[in-house]
Formats: sequence, C-alpha cells, structure tokens
Amino acid sequence: MSVLVLAACLIAVLSPLLALRWPAGLLLRRWRWAWLIWASLALQIVIIDIHLPGILSEVLHVGTYVAALAFLWLNREVRGTLVVAAGALSNGVTIALNGGVLPASADATAAAGIDPDHAFANTAVIEDPVLPWLGDVFAWPDPLPLSNTFSIGDVLIVVGVAIVAWSSSRPLRGERAATAASSPATSDER
Repeated sequence: MSVLVLAACLIAVLSPLLALRWPAGLLLRRWRWAWLIWASLALQIVIIDIHLPGILSEVLHVGTYVAALAFLWLNREVRGTLVVAAGALSNGVTIALNGGVLPASADATAAAGIDPDHAFANTAVIEDPVLPWLGDVFAWPDPLPLSNTFSIGDVLIVVGVAIVAWSSSRPLRGERAATAASSPATSDER
C-alpha cells in the first residue's frame, strides 16, 4: 500500500470532523485480531523499503493481503469493511497472479514520475500482466505531493474506510446536549 493510499485513508477517517462528527465507532471499536492489520501494514513497509533475497519479497507481499483479508473477514459486520475487503481482494489476487507485484500502466507510472527501473516495489510495469485493468492504472501526477500510481482496488479501500468512518460517526456534541440547546425551555424549567 502506497503512502498516497495511506494518506487518503487518513483523510477518509478524519473527514467526518468536517461535519462536526467524531469517527468514534472506527477509532474506539474493539476490532477482532487488530494486530493482523497492523502487522500487514508494517510488513508492507519493510518489504518495500528493504531489499529481501529471492522471492521472499513477493511471497511476503501476497501474505500481507492474506492477513488483511483475514482481519476484514473477522470484522465483516462493520459497515464498509466488505468494501475495503473487495479492494484488498482485487489488489491481492492481481498481485498473486503477477508474481507478487501489482502491474502498473506505463502511462500512469510516467505521469507519477516513478522510475520504472527501481528494485522490488509493490507495483511495477511488467510485460503481459494478468488482469492489467486491476493494476495501478491511475496516477496522482508529479509534481503533486505524494505522486504515485493507484488501482481500482485502492479506490475501493479508501471508499470503504470512508464508509466505516462515516457510518460509525457521532456528533461532536452529545445528542442530549444538542437537543437541549436547540429546544426552548418549558414553563416547568423556568
């Protein structure tokens, strides 16, 4: 998962604050096996930043999606997690079918200013990719901050995170306080 997608997910989590709502359900929820998602994200950072021998990077990359999907399945009753799971499944299957790499469009990679000749990355321009339309075919172009490529799976992940954040948000002011402040005092209260 790219820094761009992580930043978009953070914006999605915080977006209810713009409507004076707190994403309490997302942030305070007791998630089942939460360590799976944190381990998955941490491992993705490691495999992208550190060159590992042989096919270890590719195998671990696919493994991060398996762990993330397990976490999402265990928490599927939360509105929006199945949308996140659809995005993760789209990316994970495409990565697995392409040897541990999410195929990227050459045009999207060029627009994002990414050097196609760098070492292992979670995405790359490859010859004859399987399911290329599920790869990184969109670009957040250079010179914008966090320029990168992204996939339809990434879009689903961000939309799913937004659904989770908004569907479990609560007003910043308590419901009783808001109701009391907006209703006129009765003769008994005077």
